[in-house]
Amino acid sequence: MTEAVNPAPTSDFVRDEIRADNEAGTYGGRVQTRFPPEPNGYLHIGHAKAICVDFGIAKDFGGVCNLRLDDTNPDTEDVEYVDSIREDIAWLGYEPQSVLFASDYFEQLYTWAELLIGQGLAYVDEQDGETISAQRGGYGKPGVESPFRDRPVEESLTELRKMRAGEYPDGSRVLRAKIDMQHENMQLRDPVMYRIRRSNHHRTGDTWCIYPTYDWAHGQSDAIEGVTHSLCTLEFGSNRALYDWYLAHLPLEQAPPKQREFARLELTHTVTSKRRLRQLIENGVVDGWDDPRMPTISALRRRGYPPAAIREFCAYIGLTRTNSRHDIELLESFVRKHLNLTSQRRMAVLRPLKVVIDNWPTDASGAPVVEYFDVVNNPENPDDGIRSVPFSGELWIEQDDFAEVPPPKFFRLSPGREVRLRGAYLVTCTDVVKNDAGEVVEVHVTMDPESRGGTAPDGRKVKSTMHWVSAAHAVNAQVALYERLFSAPAPGERTGDVMDDLDPHSRELLTNAKVEPALADTAPGEVVQFERLGYFAHDPRTPMLFHRTVGLRDEWANIQKRQNKG
Repeated sequence: MTEAVNPAPTSDFVRDEIRADNEAGTYGGRVQTRFPPEPNGYLHIGHAKAICVDFGIAKDFGGVCNLRLDDTNPDTEDVEYVDSIREDIAWLGYEPQSVLFASDYFEQLYTWAELLIGQGLAYVDEQDGETISAQRGGYGKPGVESPFRDRPVEESLTELRKMRAGEYPDGSRVLRAKIDMQHENMQLRDPVMYRIRRSNHHRTGDTWCIYPTYDWAHGQSDAIEGVTHSLCTLEFGSNRALYDWYLAHLPLEQAPPKQREFARLELTHTVTSKRRLRQLIENGVVDGWDDPRMPTISALRRRGYPPAAIREFCAYIGLTRTNSRHDIELLESFVRKHLNLTSQRRMAVLRPLKVVIDNWPTDASGAPVVEYFDVVNNPENPDDGIRSVPFSGELWIEQDDFAEVPPPKFFRLSPGREVRLRGAYLVTCTDVVKNDAGEVVEVHVTMDPESRGGTAPDGRKVKSTMHWVSAAHAVNAQVALYERLFSAPAPGERTGDVMDDLDPHSRELLTNAKVEPALADTAPGEVVQFERLGYFAHDPRTPMLFHRTVGLRDEWANIQKRQNKG
């Protein structure tokens, strides 16, 4: 794990409020946050922003941040998701002070539930969920009080204890807070606190058959742990009043935590709904949670996104009170900038076309001579040194680098044209070989033996430099090329269904790529630059499978230019 390094504390509405609390001594100068995901799926890029905010703010103020798994819904949660969440946080460069679970507090939450009943602030309702939902009314529509709302305290206590003891079937009863069925905030219209659900819990097994709702568990878990600032995204803004109401009616030993909301991270061409992501997997659109087309952190890791680039991107967009959709090209620009500084350069040919150098020398036995060229590993970092790349009389080049009938402004290889082979020689096309379908399958060239290193002794200029791989030394590889999983910038905006905007051609798998020998030593997960082609990550599980991380062209810079012109 590479430890996250945050810049000096910036000024935003959350940090400003924390500074004000510290100056007022609200929490004795303490700052404690938490990252509280539900373990019902893999984390995505939106969670990455929340992680950076929760851990980053705690670090900025010399505080602590815990990971707390909000495991109150056993039907959808699994230890697999718990493990993946911990791995993702570590990969992003953060380490929780403690790893905690809402299920750690089930007994305390139950005790407090009985306390609220005793104060006349909660009651057991025997109506079904559909009836309760209908009675809550809506915005501008009055709520209807439950016939069980004024149930005697002792009766509700007895009923809750029977619920816990498993004496009633699932869905037959709930515990509700008694607040205000006419409140303009729908969250305060007698919300459900407990429901009966016989499901095996990944930590508590079958100990419990009643489980707290998110709102009943969340703020109380914060208070138990000593959280000072409970940071969440804007969709939880309407929950804040209920968060505060519960805490105001419990016997806390210290100042209650404050919930504050900030804008969530949304990207163009991307969806982050766990329901939608799971649908993509179940429908076979993608191969799993870590398919490199997915927006999950595990998928971004597999695709080669550096964690530092994600952190820098999240810091750049900052904290706001208004939701907005950021261009995915902006995130990619941070990825590209980081990889340009750190990635080793290598040569790879994705769609190979054979080139034969007719005047290439042979040795005494008639075998083609093999030469080696020293090539810089990374021009951005001299300490990365050089490597020797083999070169001989038969090479692979990209099919796109040859045109028998070149279009206008095509400066690469074509009959009679001279080009430079990267770091090697100048060659001129003299002939082509075609198959029965009339397709060019082999190109013949002659080289200028005086141009070793790619420079002509008479100073003549050529307009194109092409990469290559020695055919005799090439290593076979598979390369996966990716387009946007969703073709529309705002998936679903046109029809209401994001699946209508799926790109059926979002992945192209090339199975006959030819790469230079050094790529055989690429570590699993390592990202390299295929010269002229882009940045590619070696798959962590499948040897010699490379995923395109991002291309070389800075699309974000082009977007900015167009916007400035407009």
